[in-house]
Amino acid sequence: MLMEIDKGESSSRDSRAVLNGSRSGGEHPLAGSSKTQRTPSDSMHSARLNGGSARAQQETYFGHDREEITRILIQALDDLGYHAAADNVAEESGSQVESPDVLAFRQAVLSGAWSRAEELLCGKGARASGQGSDTGGLVLAPGADRNIMRFRLRQQKFLELLEQREPGRALAVLRNELTPLCQDQHQTLHFLSRLLMCQDVEDLRSKASWDGASGRSRHHLLAQLSGSISPSVMLPERRLVVLLEDLKRSQVDRCLYHTSTDSPSLCVDHICDRRRFPSEVLAELSNPGLESSKKPDEVWQVRFSPDGRRLATCGTDETVTVWDIEHMALMHRLQGHLKGEIGNLAWGPDSRLLVTCGFDRTARLWNAETGECLKTIGGFEEPVSSCVWAADGQTFITGSFDKKKSICQWNMHGECVHSWTRAHRTEDIVLSADQRWLVAMDEQCNLHVYDFGARKHVYDWALSARPTSLSISRDSRYLLINRADNEAVLLDIETHETVQKYTGQTGGNYTIRSDFGGANENFVICGSEDGHVYIWHKVTGLLVQRLEAHHASCNAVAWNPTDPCMFATAGDDGRVRIWSDRERAQAVPMTGRHPNGTSRASSNGSLRSDPMRA
Repeated sequence: MLMEIDKGESSSRDSRAVLNGSRSGGEHPLAGSSKTQRTPSDSMHSARLNGGSARAQQETYFGHDREEITRILIQALDDLGYHAAADNVAEESGSQVESPDVLAFRQAVLSGAWSRAEELLCGKGARASGQGSDTGGLVLAPGADRNIMRFRLRQQKFLELLEQREPGRALAVLRNELTPLCQDQHQTLHFLSRLLMCQDVEDLRSKASWDGASGRSRHHLLAQLSGSISPSVMLPERRLVVLLEDLKRSQVDRCLYHTSTDSPSLCVDHICDRRRFPSEVLAELSNPGLESSKKPDEVWQVRFSPDGRRLATCGTDETVTVWDIEHMALMHRLQGHLKGEIGNLAWGPDSRLLVTCGFDRTARLWNAETGECLKTIGGFEEPVSSCVWAADGQTFITGSFDKKKSICQWNMHGECVHSWTRAHRTEDIVLSADQRWLVAMDEQCNLHVYDFGARKHVYDWALSARPTSLSISRDSRYLLINRADNEAVLLDIETHETVQKYTGQTGGNYTIRSDFGGANENFVICGSEDGHVYIWHKVTGLLVQRLEAHHASCNAVAWNPTDPCMFATAGDDGRVRIWSDRERAQAVPMTGRHPNGTSRASSNGSLRSDPMRA
């Protein structure tokens, strides 16, 4: 990945975007930026350039700036392909989306005319003097740094020279143009200098996470630069789309019972039917022999596979149970852990492999489709407590009470490829979806945060109460910590700020787990030692549901990642319950009813009356 200058540049764009590189999320918003510029007549140009005419400044459209709305409409019409309509609105209103200088700057960047781009950015004479004066050139957004923009332009120039196999000229750019802009950024300069040693173009593109001059790199560069240019002269690309997406997101965030994965309509206010919210027991799953046993085996963990088709559970029994969710049927009982409980498990990204963590001081890798144990990892002096998969599906990470093997990364052959050397007892670990954050908790109310990609420790985080479980949101921004003081806390991993708190559940004696769930992860779900399951609205912290789930403690919860209307709970009564909405539950034949009005099928498919009625 290309390096950034370490300066605090404010921007209307995401400051964490990859510099000039290929993005995994598809086409960049600037992909279609080669359209013809809509420009008003010269007589109106000076009046319109930085905010419009006196009449437009005085008039509003239902409280909104008339000039801004007009510019956004012109841009949207052009994006929609209504070019004649866009021309007509521009002609009649005298408004323009971009100033002539910005249009020329755009064309210079996309064509690779780097000297011309710098001249437009900084003003005539600024490049020759080596100064990034704010007295000339393009009008920048507040807080933007012109030198950082120049660095990005020159870095693209440097990479393209390397791609053209001109290392001499590229070295001159590195020494004479890039180094003066970041003399104190030794890591950045070292990274760029190493690119001079790339064997070929493919090696360059791979190491720089860059797709070349013929790819999208110039468009991505322009997107980053445009975030630093004042919107008075350069309207951000597809501005109406961004505003509409924010509007939809706001409506979804306000929906208390959001269960729909469909994009909300713009024509009506969005609200989900409460009857579609999962609050009924669809099925109850239990291991064979549960009814005849004097003391049921406790279930400590429950996890859906990434494809949502299977469910795995573990606990005080020496087996891991895998269920077929579509048919609510037992698939496998994975046996191999000896003389002890199984505290945790994790599905591989392909929903085929499973890692389990045992109190027998081993971790085991399983084929969940066949039930075969593929590898046993031993050598621990204490129980293995937790596990998580890397996104590539080729390695997984274990946490252990063994301080000598607190956190280790293993390949499919059972070989340790990396061990984090900080000595602490690990009770749970989580890895963010973007593979950036690896977070571990110990028994001393501390969190240990690592940069997974760089394999280095970042910081420690002291909590006021003992944590019992960790989860990271799908967008990799938030850490959910369930604590023994009857509180779950949502924290921003980057800023360390508390975003929301969730209360009402009981705990303190045992490990109780919480998780994100629902459509767009709008909810936080948590077990409780009083046997109930609690569901809060993630943004507001409002309690949405409190459901009686298990006779004894409700230990673990999991929301189906592909079905926003399904979650599972597991408890000390040895049972696993699958919850869904009322309509789906009523479609299941029933012989008994839960106090909440639910029906259920047993693990073998036959119907059972509800044992909680008594």
